[in-house]
Amino acid sequence: MKRTAILSIVLILLILAALFFISHSISSNNKETPADFYVGVTFCGNTTAEAKLLIDKVKGYTNLFVLQSWPISNNETATTEICDYAVAAGLNIIVNLGINWSYSRVWTWQFPWLEAAKQRYGDRFLGAYYDDEPAGNQLDYNWFNFFLNYSNYFKGRPHVSLLHEIFSDLEDKMANVTMHEPKDYDTEAAWFQMLFDHNDGLNSLKKAGIKTFTSDYVLYWFDYLGGYDVILAQFGWNNSCTQDIALVRGAAYMQNKSWGAIITWKYTEPPYLDSGEEIFKQMHMAYEAGAEYVVIFNYPQIEGNPYGALKNEHFEALEKLWKEITQKPREATARQADAALVLPRNYGWGMRHPEDWIWGFWGPDAKSPLIWENSRKLLSQYGTRLDIIYDDPAFPVEGKYPLIYYWNQTIQ
Repeated sequence: MKRTAILSIVLILLILAALFFISHSISSNNKETPADFYVGVTFCGNTTAEAKLLIDKVKGYTNLFVLQSWPISNNETATTEICDYAVAAGLNIIVNLGINWSYSRVWTWQFPWLEAAKQRYGDRFLGAYYDDEPAGNQLDYNWFNFFLNYSNYFKGRPHVSLLHEIFSDLEDKMANVTMHEPKDYDTEAAWFQMLFDHNDGLNSLKKAGIKTFTSDYVLYWFDYLGGYDVILAQFGWNNSCTQDIALVRGAAYMQNKSWGAIITWKYTEPPYLDSGEEIFKQMHMAYEAGAEYVVIFNYPQIEGNPYGALKNEHFEALEKLWKEITQKPREATARQADAALVLPRNYGWGMRHPEDWIWGFWGPDAKSPLIWENSRKLLSQYGTRLDIIYDDPAFPVEGKYPLIYYWNQTIQ
């Protein structure tokens, strides 16, 4: 009898130990982080083996994996294999399968795959990363030469459907557009919006109810107007992260969208990325300011490094952030700014420096010096508690912030 009792006790203890182990394992796989925050890395490599190696490396201290590989985006089997592996490891996924334009690459299997992913992966499939830097391209591309060389070409060839339709739709507004530049900021804002209206891939994703992501480094307000659900502000190039937060969070808040940050290059040559310590500070700043997504851009594949551009110090930064957010969730007020600076309507100024471009066509105008001065004062005063937004009757600012400053008022 004693022997039987002892064996029963041992058996109970073993069962309890097994249950604890299973519970702990499930807890780890469920990634018990704040429900409104995702942190992870992009994969920009070439093979499924490289992707799986990276997933195994980060799965213990991230909950997001962004598939952003051109070779993989052309391979349905590899895309499915990698996403299956990531989700099985407890990660959420965002998938970039390139772009779908009527005049260039046209999706074949990509869109059906994204539609099916909602059923295959459930809530683990967060959405599609589609296109890249739409407003940045608008601001920094050499549009003078483009219009000089190609305006008449597109107007005279209706079979080039996209730009022909845009020129036709904007015929009245652009009646006074010269070969070199549009008439005014409102006209250019309408042109930029029209590009989104004729974007086949983006519109297909929106109609299918698939959440759309992209990253950019300027003019987030206008990216959201174009239809994106989530903009990841690019932290890098020694730009002001504080200003980027003010611009992207303000745009997201006013338009009822989501935002995040993607840590990009500091250098144009190896090691490309900033130090682990600095990247931790940037990720932590975005988290404390209310970001829903924080991602490190892991490109290119550096020779001798199986994980791409990420080094041990970057993985340590991710793990440090993970421990912090799981042990001390942020306060609900993190998303809220104390004040807002309101810029003029359709004022597409990059604001990276006093001489930055406006809409890619004009240099700074008479308003720019005062906007620059006032924004520096308010960013210094409020830090990440400031939002920078635009005067837009579709999104009235009254009642949205405790304090509202306008671009042309005197700020002490």
